[in-house]
Amino acid sequence: MTLKTTLIKNANIVNEGKIFMGDILIEGEYIKEISASISAKTADVHIFDAEGKYLLPGVIDDQVHFREPGLTHKANIETESKAAIAGGITSFIEMPNTNPQTTTIKKLEEKFEIAAQTSSANYSFMFGGTNDNLDEILKVDAKKVAALKLFLGSSTGNMLVDNPEVLENIFSKTNLLIAVHCEDESTIKANFETYFEKYGDAIPIKYHPEIRSEEACYLSSSKAIELAKKTGARLHVFHLSTGKETALFDNKIPLKDKKITAEVCIHHLWFTDKDYDEKGTLIKWNPAVKSKKDKDQLWAALLDDRIDVIATDHAPHTIEEKDNVYTKAPSGGPLVQHALPAMLEMHHKNKISIEKIVEKMCHNPAILFQVEKRGFIREGYFADLVLVDLHHPWTVKKENILYKCGWSPFEGTTFKSRVTHTFVNGSLAYKNFKFHDVNAAKRLTFNR
Repeated sequence: MTLKTTLIKNANIVNEGKIFMGDILIEGEYIKEISASISAKTADVHIFDAEGKYLLPGVIDDQVHFREPGLTHKANIETESKAAIAGGITSFIEMPNTNPQTTTIKKLEEKFEIAAQTSSANYSFMFGGTNDNLDEILKVDAKKVAALKLFLGSSTGNMLVDNPEVLENIFSKTNLLIAVHCEDESTIKANFETYFEKYGDAIPIKYHPEIRSEEACYLSSSKAIELAKKTGARLHVFHLSTGKETALFDNKIPLKDKKITAEVCIHHLWFTDKDYDEKGTLIKWNPAVKSKKDKDQLWAALLDDRIDVIATDHAPHTIEEKDNVYTKAPSGGPLVQHALPAMLEMHHKNKISIEKIVEKMCHNPAILFQVEKRGFIREGYFADLVLVDLHHPWTVKKENILYKCGWSPFEGTTFKSRVTHTFVNGSLAYKNFKFHDVNAAKRLTFNR
């Protein structure tokens, strides 16, 4: 079989802390050559002029909820992976709180089978831990599965792991990376009762960060870190939302050597509690969007490398579900299509360099999860590549939102930068709001 060959010319290549003008030759699924200038050797090479656009490695999103199986009225792997590649996300790691939950090897493999048929982006899944599935956890192959996910705050069904003995057992015995959602359940319950007594179901949304408070977050994340240090477990703390928590992490050693790592999500870097008045339950997330002071401290920790990665926690619900009183409106929102444009907007505001965006959204997830041959623009690596035009403004509107749920917390926002092309494993999968070869995705593998 003849390998498909593509030559991308005249790109501003962003990789490993540098930006340089150059060409990239793709042969089949892989990057064959990176050079200042490459000439096509044969007539059948597809030559693509990047015209000075910025070429980034494909984004790796380490935390998404694509809702399949069981909750597909909100989203599914096919729809959300398409939205992801339109946003420059070429690989995702999906969470286990589907219906049924991914807490057995059988259910895990069923999800891999769905993704193999329908995903437009490269995929992996986390296995879910519960109070009673340690035997299943110990069967998971770390080379083939991204991580173990534990909910240490309220969650759907029985996925709340709240038995200290079980928790220590899991931390001591698994060789998987453990990713945790940290919010203290008893603190949240006590806070909720106070507000419920006063307001009933119609608690004003502005109290969400008081109910799911700084104390609830810090208490849980500090305990998880203490347990990881005690047991030697490899711990990754999802979606930090408070400035206080940033003090629990450090930047003294390279990421590849860290045993305890942290993530921040787009919404906690963009919104503050002042936005509840306008956005209401559309920005109801767990953990909650908090104060400007928290946001500023999260930015500081991201830029000084105490926080290692930026993710989305993409978690769609229908607009009918979100448009409810406080107690009935679910937490979460869709983000994969707009995460990279939002971060590039922060670049335009001089908050972060493009090189740092690439480090936190592409390189570092690959290092942290030991993803094989992805996350960098390197010869011999898979050609997961994204072209962005930094000066092509567009406004988020109903008609260009690609999520199955059909809405976005960014609706009405004008972004200066646009993802114009996305390559997945060497195939052009997306170009200017149109999908092309969406069958090139592969299961992620891990160098462990």
